[in-house]
Amino acid sequence: MNNQKLFIWLLAAAVPVIALLPLPDFWIAQLNYIGLYALVCLGLVLLTGVGGLTSFGQAAFVGVGAYTTAWLTLNTGMSPWLTLFVGLGLTAISAIVVGAITLRMSGHYLPLATIAWGLSLYYLMGNLDALGKYDGLLGLKSLSIGGIDIGQGRLFFVLTWTLLIAGAIALLNLLDSRPGRAIRSLKGGSQMAEAMGISTFRYKVTIFLIAALFASVAGWLLAHFQRTVNPSAFGLKMGIEYLFMAVIGGVGYVWGAIVGAGLIKLLDDYLQVALPALIGTSGSYEVIVFGVAMVLVLKYLPEGIWSLVARKLPRPPRKMDWQDAEPLSTRTKPALGELVLRIDKIRKQFGGLTAVNDISFDLHAGKIVGLIGPNGAGKSTTFNLITGALSKTSGQVNYRGQDITSLPSREISRLGMARTFQHVKMIPDMTVLENVALGAYTRGESGVISSMLRTNTAEEQRFMREAQHQLERIGMGNYLHELAGNLSMGPQRLMEIARALCCDPALLLLDEPAAGLRHKEKRELAQVLRQLQGEGMSILLVEHDMDLVMEVCDHLVVMEFGTLLTQGSPAEIQASPAVRAAYLGTEH
Repeated sequence: MNNQKLFIWLLAAAVPVIALLPLPDFWIAQLNYIGLYALVCLGLVLLTGVGGLTSFGQAAFVGVGAYTTAWLTLNTGMSPWLTLFVGLGLTAISAIVVGAITLRMSGHYLPLATIAWGLSLYYLMGNLDALGKYDGLLGLKSLSIGGIDIGQGRLFFVLTWTLLIAGAIALLNLLDSRPGRAIRSLKGGSQMAEAMGISTFRYKVTIFLIAALFASVAGWLLAHFQRTVNPSAFGLKMGIEYLFMAVIGGVGYVWGAIVGAGLIKLLDDYLQVALPALIGTSGSYEVIVFGVAMVLVLKYLPEGIWSLVARKLPRPPRKMDWQDAEPLSTRTKPALGELVLRIDKIRKQFGGLTAVNDISFDLHAGKIVGLIGPNGAGKSTTFNLITGALSKTSGQVNYRGQDITSLPSREISRLGMARTFQHVKMIPDMTVLENVALGAYTRGESGVISSMLRTNTAEEQRFMREAQHQLERIGMGNYLHELAGNLSMGPQRLMEIARALCCDPALLLLDEPAAGLRHKEKRELAQVLRQLQGEGMSILLVEHDMDLVMEVCDHLVVMEFGTLLTQGSPAEIQASPAVRAAYLGTEH
């Protein structure tokens, strides 16, 4: 069990104790607000801290949940408990529509878009007669169960914090799962995730939806806690404040949501009283203090306050409970010598520049083919055209008899073609074992709901068994529980190969795997490649290290200025005057 989940369970045990303590009603009310705010911040931990998507509009989803229950209970007499599910349904529809439009944007356009639709929902709430315009809806009843009024005190505290803890546990379960690893891969960009068979856009919409649903539940609770609803609690100011809470607490940590919400709520109340008394005049001076604090935290503690705690706590190794797990299913492999890959006159033009000009070659099962050439020859571009990372201007790619010319990289991955990257792509705060397990994404089926409810245990054990097997296969069995970000370049590149092998590929594509490696590490890499070839693996290798290329490759394809210069065996390439001229500028 990781440290965050341990603390959550301790908090769960503390909630009934706190409810029974003789605390003043003021502090119970404060804890209620902290729980409500933390529930919204939990969604931001998933959306922003894990998924890398910045949203200033979560307060609008709080408003959807609050206004739904307020209007339905006041106008139809519907049970507040039923209005929760109606509110979640309306929030889901809103989030899917908004997310499908805005999440196609990147960079600063996404945060600006969230501001735009947040403002739109705020003004919509404030201008509808049915919603009471800016005065809002008054006279809501508090929640009750079986005639027992939950009210605004201790019973409401227990309800709010029970929902918060349940949400935190569900989120931690999700992050430690097949879809969770896919979500964690989003922050590093789409190329690596798509190459693992992951639909990055679908997962962006998914985490946007989950964050909105957390906010909607908070809005439902808030409406019955305050017994009134008006737009002021759901505007851009609160949207910024929620994000501020998450960042201050630690937007990458589930506990950061709780710490940030508690700290900002308590400081806000204190500063509203202390600053006017200190300065001698009234005003919203706490906003200035929070602004300065935000700048200082972003500069000196970018991972938030909880990161200070996380660094001090030992990271317990994952319980190795998968030794008896069933192996993952495997795909059929081509027979030795069978045609695996046929490249037929592929071309890539960027405007008036032809980066790859009608390249053709074949690769047969059990062979290592090297794609070489001077810097700027177009090797990596050709590599990306084959794997679907780039679209082709013309030409055709056939993989095991199937035309994959127009398929995106995630679909090509599902067919059994796996790759590594010129610059290592990984998730540095996940262990080596978890990074490698990401490669098996296409071999599983568990979804978000089953992961949150932890009904996916058997499949997770199968993933971990496969990841351990692939790491041991390439001699990295001692690195299972090491954080990937702590590895040196050599083990990182071997880890990428193990991750690609977890896909159970029929064809392995390696993009400059020896770049940055020391001599000993290159020797270990060569040994791994020969071992994989001996096991029947087909490999396409893009590499600058000629000693490694000549040692392990059966066939070489030489490119120059985007065109095919020549191809043949390593001995034929070494004897070629044209190749010597391409590399050295002279045939002699």
